[in-house]
Amino acid sequence: MQYQKCSLDLYVDFLIGSQKQYSGLELSKVSPDPMAHDAVSRWLSKEKLTPKMLWQESQYLIDPNVGYLSIDDSVLDKPYSHEIPLVKTQYSGKHHGLVKGIDIVNTVWTDGIKIIPIDYRIYDPTHDGKTKNDHAREMLGMAQKRGLKPQYVLMDAWFTSVGNLKAITHHGWKWIGEIKSNRLISTKKNEYVPVKNLDWTNKIVRKVWLKAYGWIVVSKIVAPNGGIAYIATNDLSLDDTETIKTHYGCRWTIETFHRGIKQCTGIERCYSTRERSQRNHILCAFLAFLKLEWERIQNSISWYEQKWGITRGAVSDYLANA
Repeated sequence: MQYQKCSLDLYVDFLIGSQKQYSGLELSKVSPDPMAHDAVSRWLSKEKLTPKMLWQESQYLIDPNVGYLSIDDSVLDKPYSHEIPLVKTQYSGKHHGLVKGIDIVNTVWTDGIKIIPIDYRIYDPTHDGKTKNDHAREMLGMAQKRGLKPQYVLMDAWFTSVGNLKAITHHGWKWIGEIKSNRLISTKKNEYVPVKNLDWTNKIVRKVWLKAYGWIVVSKIVAPNGGIAYIATNDLSLDDTETIKTHYGCRWTIETFHRGIKQCTGIERCYSTRERSQRNHILCAFLAFLKLEWERIQNSISWYEQKWGITRGAVSDYLANA
């Protein structure tokens, strides 16, 4: 077997240490051992790294009995990609429109402080025929098999499909999620109306029957800018808007995760046109984020300070000798 000069640990540490350039050529230039850039490209295209490796590392950072499980997807921008099989034109919440990119469905575990990615799936329907909700249910089932017992599963409106809600209920879990204003609910037998058409005059928390699912509690949330959201849950004991908002607010940690992994690990900056290289680079970026998050938890050093701290000494030396 041919000796591989590049390795998983080296590549993950490179993603943490590099500030802007994440190419194999750049790694070959900074590697402590002499290495051609082809060695990096060869390693990246030959290895078969899978999301299972993320769980192998992240399981030690969480208490499976304390925390929330959040589900969401994020698009890795690839505006100039023409030959990468995983790249598709799809909607991006960041750009509020269609972009070219790779969509990843993620599950993140949080106790309100830790932000620990535990699983992900790359959205590639032309290859596996699965929707984003299919991936979500697959990861929910995997989380249940791994012994996770979330206080609540948190989702935005995209992932509160009936299929997902029934899957969560089947696992014996509670969920809190936003539902779209046109979701059909009923307060009387077989008389369905969109949730936005309920009479919210005297009550902003209502117990209603969600069509094709069952009883839920839904709260009308009015933002300071006038925006309206409908937050629902199958925990019928939650009858207070502020309590619902407090729990649902922990969903924002997955948005923080999306921003952090993009800004601190170069997850969007794999320049290879090979699908396997892209997949391996994405897994390495997740592992790099775990290392950054562990340092943040242990020593209260932000991801961004960790990145800047790596190069601060070099910049200081340059300024002293310029």
